Amino acid sequence: MNDLSRRHLLAGAAAVGAATALTPLGALTARAAVPPAATQAPGFYRYKVGAYECTSINDGVFLRPIDNFVSNVPKEQAQAEAEAAYMPKGMVAVPFNPQLVNTGSKLVLIDCGLGVGMLEQSKGRVGRTMQNLAAAGVDPKSIDVVLISHLHPDHTNGIRAADGSMAFPNAEIMVPAKDWEFWMSDENAAKAQSNEMMKGYFANVKKIYTGIESKVTKYDWGKEVAPGITSVAAPGHTPGHTTFAIASGGSTVLIQSDVTNIPELFLRNPDWHVAYDTDPAVAQETRHKFYDMAAAEKATVVGFHFAFPSIGHVEKDGTKYRLIPVAWNPVI
Repeated sequence: MNDLSRRHLLAGAAAVGAATALTPLGALTARAAVPPAATQAPGFYRYKVGAYECTSINDGVFLRPIDNFVSNVPKEQAQAEAEAAYMPKGMVAVPFNPQLVNTGSKLVLIDCGLGVGMLEQSKGRVGRTMQNLAAAGVDPKSIDVVLISHLHPDHTNGIRAADGSMAFPNAEIMVPAKDWEFWMSDENAAKAQSNEMMKGYFANVKKIYTGIESKVTKYDWGKEVAPGITSVAAPGHTPGHTTFAIASGGSTVLIQSDVTNIPELFLRNPDWHVAYDTDPAVAQETRHKFYDMAAAEKATVVGFHFAFPSIGHVEKDGTKYRLIPVAWNPVI
């Protein structure tokens, strides 16, 4: 009977290392018939909502220090939870996943990532939406609507190409009216000058949207903003933060945007506050309302910051929640 133990595992690893060390370099090279690829496969995943074909488009994964990522618990507590989810020590991994919806009459991109300008700066970690759209066979010129959930950089900066031109030149840009009112206010911007993060957010919105105001449509909550796509109020993360219900043929999927940031921390601890929330108390209330509803309805939920392909179901777990990822399906 084989008895696999940590002692055996470590002994086996040591033996492999020793054997490798004793093997002449030329012999190792000769056996390497195929060199390592050193690149990742394209990140896109298609799924159906009734008659609609949807595609999860990965913009990348950003590693950031845990630091003040959770604003209302000690850093050590947040770090322990991150390490329990097997994240690198002292760090959190944050994925970004825009969604493409083909309604048959409209091609709608919900959020658009950090933009290609971040590719070089992040050493290829983020800013991958355009190349993954291309890999999925989508021409940016064919996108009819870019539907923005809220005006944070990781959701909106991708509307600009590297040279500052429109990345989706034929698209109507749709933004939540409440977010536009808040972030474009000079009075609000002046009040935020003492908060470096908020100061940067206000400046970024002005940078991205100045000069293209005529291409922007402001939408309200509770409206069909594109065929089969309804805007749903989810304030707190930002004043106009919006989720979407996509409905077709008796099927519905909830695009949760940033109701929670990474589920490993904020689904498991729904009363924790992510540092980026404009109104953490309201965001906390929204989180409970949204996930109580999603769990009761056994709804399919798509999260911008869920691990790719970012689709799953949420279940109640006492006072917490847990994410049940949808299994990868080779057919649509």
